[in-house]
Amino acid sequence: MPLELRSVGRRFGGLQAVADLSMTVAPSTIHGLIGPNGAGKSTVFNLITGVIPLTSGAVFFKGERISGLRPAEICRLGIARTFQATTLFREYTVLQNVLVAAHLLSAPGLGSALLWSSRYRERERRARERGLALLQTLHLAGLADQVAGTLPHRDQKALALAMVLATGAELVILDEPMAGLAAQEKAETTSVLQRLREQGLTVLLVEHDMKAVMGVCDTVTVLDHGLRIAEGTPREIQANPAVIEAYLGVEEPGA
Repeated sequence: MPLELRSVGRRFGGLQAVADLSMTVAPSTIHGLIGPNGAGKSTVFNLITGVIPLTSGAVFFKGERISGLRPAEICRLGIARTFQATTLFREYTVLQNVLVAAHLLSAPGLGSALLWSSRYRERERRARERGLALLQTLHLAGLADQVAGTLPHRDQKALALAMVLATGAELVILDEPMAGLAAQEKAETTSVLQRLREQGLTVLLVEHDMKAVMGVCDTVTVLDHGLRIAEGTPREIQANPAVIEAYLGVEEPGA
């Protein structure tokens, strides 16, 4: 399994934010993590990516324990994420943002850069070609030279995803990729996620748009107050009484 959480827990003082969570994310799938506000979803993302330490349990990626590693080390192993609030280098162009993300994993030596060596120039050429290809995939190619801070919301979301992909990640963790998007934009994002899966990438996402989750995910895990209350296919989750009571809501008679 690309990602495995074994009895993961996180306590903040007297608050148990995540409790004894075990979960596996299969390769080349889209795995949804849902639950009410405060269920612990973002905390789980922070635990996986090393932003905060575990109180108990362990996280494994491709069979190797990654809990306890720093975020940069985890990124180099092949896990990258977006955040609820889109994080960009707002004064850089769209392409420059992607190139910065690509260079996080393989920054050249100072001497190579200063001397403008042939090896350095070739590396820069390949990075630029890959960056432009990513922008093409995400319908941003025409905006390559535009300053990121001037982009509309949809394009900022797409650029954040391009930056994640530029790191060469095998597991992409997305925090509410559909938030604030119009219906057509959500459909375009869904199509992009499906293409990533077809290309062999693994996606773990938190998303509040249940129609999008049920339409794109292979597996869905449901949290409530830090506890896993259900896991299964979208059809199984939609029919699960515990999920309906805790999250999806029970339709009132006559409604």
